[in-house]
Amino acid sequence: MKPKKDYQKRSYWLESLGEVIPNPSLKGEQKTDIAIIGGGYTGMSTAYHLKTYDSGVDVTLLEAEICGYGASGRNGGFNMTLFGLTPSFTKFFFGVERGKQARKFMEEAVDYLADFIKTNQIDCDYEASGYLLVATNKAQIKRLEHEIKVAQEMDYKGIEIWDREKLLSEFKTDRYYLGWYEARCGILHPAKWARALKVKAEEVGTKIYEYSPVIEFEKRKAPADGYNFVLKTPEGKLYAKKIVFATNAYSILVPQLYKYQTPAFTRIVMTEPLSEEQMASIGWKNRAGIEDARDFIHYYRLTRDNRIVLGGRDVGVTYGKDLEKDLDEKNFEELKKYLFWVFPQLKGIKFTHQWGGPVSITLDMAPAIVFLGKDKNALFAYGYIGHGVSATFNTGRTLAEILLDKDTDRTRYFFVGRKIIPFPPEPFRYVLSKAIRGYMRLEDKLVYGEKDIK
Repeated sequence: MKPKKDYQKRSYWLESLGEVIPNPSLKGEQKTDIAIIGGGYTGMSTAYHLKTYDSGVDVTLLEAEICGYGASGRNGGFNMTLFGLTPSFTKFFFGVERGKQARKFMEEAVDYLADFIKTNQIDCDYEASGYLLVATNKAQIKRLEHEIKVAQEMDYKGIEIWDREKLLSEFKTDRYYLGWYEARCGILHPAKWARALKVKAEEVGTKIYEYSPVIEFEKRKAPADGYNFVLKTPEGKLYAKKIVFATNAYSILVPQLYKYQTPAFTRIVMTEPLSEEQMASIGWKNRAGIEDARDFIHYYRLTRDNRIVLGGRDVGVTYGKDLEKDLDEKNFEELKKYLFWVFPQLKGIKFTHQWGGPVSITLDMAPAIVFLGKDKNALFAYGYIGHGVSATFNTGRTLAEILLDKDTDRTRYFFVGRKIIPFPPEPFRYVLSKAIRGYMRLEDKLVYGEKDIK
């Protein structure tokens, strides 16, 4: 089967998979109990957990490209506890008690993902290396100290505070002044994890069709057969009793979901493998995934063969339904400059790959599970704002519990069925997105150290 798009050009992670033989596309008319739209982490986790909870339920997943094509195959690969933008944002929008719920969900998510990978011997280059949030100037120190205070107020577990002396003992850079370290976190190969999750979903009986974009979605009026929805693809038609939209940033293409979120494009560069001498010159023996405390963060980590993967610094916004804004040469060059600012001893190292992709952003900077209709037969999960590796896996479990009418702590958390702040229609949507981006870029420039990076 000839692919519609060259998935291997979308990221190093997807390229490194080699040739992927896609599943057949949906053809003809079929029926299913639960249809899942989207073959990323959320969709495949939902499918896996549905079949694990109830082997008798019929589950069918439709993916427009190959499973893992979107953010699931292009992200930084951080298994981390962060819910939304920052702890203080979560507290501001939702309060302390709901912040505690969010933290409990994310601590569980990180541990559950790591345990699942270990128990099932998943080959996805998982390293239990931890996560480190660093402050690189005085303003970031103040911000990080505030976030630590908020985290303590919301009962965060497992945080270590690293002072400058500790950071200098771990890294050979003088850019780090204060750190927030969590040992429970880790890093992985995003595309390997996505494709492994596909295998696990199929092993328990999920039917997965790739290259099967849903081009039309219709809710049937009081169907006698109980199949409430019909999904149309270029070559097929699927009737379903319940549906899950696991489309994240690509939800902008679905009219019924348009108002809930907007895509933002984050970019990544990758170096050639570092030699033993180069690794020794920068320290980083703990191999933790790192972020800094800006508005538009820099996030970076090591691969199994000691490449540095570095992303962030800026985001791209889009007008209308344009999802082809992955690349930005200026952003790529700024990322490379930042790496040499942190580790000047690496100057001269070559960069071998650069890519980008959309993440799902909500106005209150937090994820949600939304019911589309009073009967709760259609669900939509979205808004991970780039922190979805662990959240999506636990969200899939939560979606499965909701669909099967299970009552658990997860199904009662505040982000299930919560009210959302909708985005306005275009052109106001684009103006609002540009305004938010502009404010955050200005704050980074004037406060959080942009001018220091030379």
